Amino acid sequence: MINHIKGTIIEKNPAYVILETAGGVGYYIHISLNTFSQLKDEQQVTLLTHFVVKEDAQLLYGFHEEAERSLFRMLIAVNGIGPNTACLVLSALSVQDLANAIASQDLRTIQSIKGIGAKTAQRLVMELKDKIAKASFGVQDNFSQNYNNNKIEALSALVALGFAKNMAEKVLDGILKKEGSELTVEELIKKALKLL
Repeated sequence: MINHIKGTIIEKNPAYVILETAGGVGYYIHISLNTFSQLKDEQQVTLLTHFVVKEDAQLLYGFHEEAERSLFRMLIAVNGIGPNTACLVLSALSVQDLANAIASQDLRTIQSIKGIGAKTAQRLVMELKDKIAKASFGVQDNFSQNYNNNKIEALSALVALGFAKNMAEKVLDGILKKEGSELTVEELIKKALKLL
C-alpha cells in the first residue's frame, strides 16, 4: 500500500497531477477539485494516496488532507460507488459540506451531485450516517458535534420516556433540519414532545 508520495508537480489540472519523486519516477495521481484548489501554486508537495487495483488498471488517488482521504475510503465502501464517483462527489462538495449533508440526511444536496440518484443518495446516508457521526473531519463549525451530541442525549431521554426510538429519531431529525443545531438538549426534548 502506498501511503503518500512526496515530489515535484510536473503537470497539474483539476482532475490529476503528475508528481515526480526524487528517484525521477513520475506518478499520475487522480485528484478532486478540493485537492486541486488546495495545491494552489505549490511545486513541492506531499499527497496522501489511495491505491486502487482493477482488472484492467492500477490507479492512484491523491489527497491534500487526511479528512478527504478518509471520506473517500468511506464512499468507496458504499455499494455502487466506485473511486471515480467518489472523486466526483468530493469535487462537488467540500469534506465539511458532504459530512454535514450526510449527518443531517440532506438528500437534496447529495442528489445535486452529477451521477448521484435518489437510491444512491439514500444508500450513502443510510450506510455512512453513523460512521460520519463517529469520525472527525475537522469540521470548522460545531454543526456535526452539536447535531450528534444533542440529538443522542435527546433521543435517549425520549426513549427512556417510553417513545419508540425510530419515531423519536425521525422527529428529532426534522427539528434539527428545520431549526439548526443550536438548540439545547432541553429545547430539543420539549419540541419533540409536542410532535410525538
